[in-house]
Amino acid sequence: MPFGHLAYPRRIPRRVGGLGMSRTRSWWGWGTVEDALDELERADLLARVAAMMPGAVLAAHEPPDVATLDLPPARLVPPAPLAALCSTEPVDRAAHSRGKAFRDVVRNLSGDLPEVPDLVVRPVEERDVVDVLDWCSREAVAVVAYGGGSSVVGGVEPRLDGDYAGSVSLDLGRLDRVLEVDRTSRAARIQAGVLGPRLEDQLRPHGLSLRFFPQSFEFSSLGGWLATHAGGHFATLQTHIDDLVESLRVVTPVGTSQSRRLPASGAGPSPDQLFLGSEGILGVITEAWMRLQERPRWRRGASVHFADYAAAVDATRAVAQSGLHPANCRLLDPVEASWRPASRPGAACSCSGSSPPTTRWTPRWTARSSSAGNTAARWPNRPAGATRTGRRATAPPRPGVRRSCACPTSGTCSPSTG
Repeated sequence: MPFGHLAYPRRIPRRVGGLGMSRTRSWWGWGTVEDALDELERADLLARVAAMMPGAVLAAHEPPDVATLDLPPARLVPPAPLAALCSTEPVDRAAHSRGKAFRDVVRNLSGDLPEVPDLVVRPVEERDVVDVLDWCSREAVAVVAYGGGSSVVGGVEPRLDGDYAGSVSLDLGRLDRVLEVDRTSRAARIQAGVLGPRLEDQLRPHGLSLRFFPQSFEFSSLGGWLATHAGGHFATLQTHIDDLVESLRVVTPVGTSQSRRLPASGAGPSPDQLFLGSEGILGVITEAWMRLQERPRWRRGASVHFADYAAAVDATRAVAQSGLHPANCRLLDPVEASWRPASRPGAACSCSGSSPPTTRWTPRWTARSSSAGNTAARWPNRPAGATRTGRRATAPPRPGVRRSCACPTSGTCSPSTG
């Protein structure tokens, strides 16, 4: 099992990737260069993994220097008007050739990159996207849309199975602004390249949140969520990104598609459903009107510890079917709980919203969760974003290490976005 010096980055401050923040993404694994594990953290990680996997070979594998990789030469020369948007730098091409699945990390650490994009193109406005698709259509060049690069299913790999002259990775990272906010209707027009933390940073001054927090939140984009039909982590009620869509704007090789902005429609098939989950094969999503929620001001929660895992599963199902709709309901098995020093196997739920939670919520939840041999711990009402000691939580959890967190109203999990 490979463990390079960046494979498991330490906790990153809440506003990384937000306004005014810039860090260097690891080209081969998850996280940023600046937040690599130090030696003590790596030793702690290895000890934990060794306890879970006795006898496993846990030798260190340092990532190769990109300059030493034998990348295939670029086959494309962009037209002059697009040249300033294009990069053939080895680190750009290598970083845009893989997602962030475990197999991707293993291949990158091994220097196994037989297929990389010929160009990485970073448009700064929608017109650039149109021009890139026009050029690629004329020259038989394959285009792979790239948001945050967090795919774990090979979605950003330039694997060509047709007669293409080459491939382009279309990185939408510069299309990262909230263009318009409709406070009355609680909606916003948002560019598709914005990553999760920067999106929430731009909505925070308006007292609003998209209330959508997938596990890849820190390094995934709105366009990626839409194109992959993403679901929010720990979610109840509105669990998928399409629950939050009012309209989409998509650039295709034959023109631009703009759906009508409607709160709801009963007029037959929705054109948005053609593009939601389409993985970019029909066009490039450039912006969307999204439904928003008030940011939470109050939070209340409880945890229940079970001696029997089957009973814990039954109790979690009862909560899900009870109509309580907690913002966060999480069942931890013994292995997952072992990654959280303060946790024990069991279930934890929290509710949050713009009004103080009712005093009946916790008794009802613990009653639903009652089982022989379990114990319950309740959390008092407190402002959203505050920890049990009253301090505001400032760092999202490491991958695989989850903590209960405040969420806008009852719906999904927010990694301490405040």
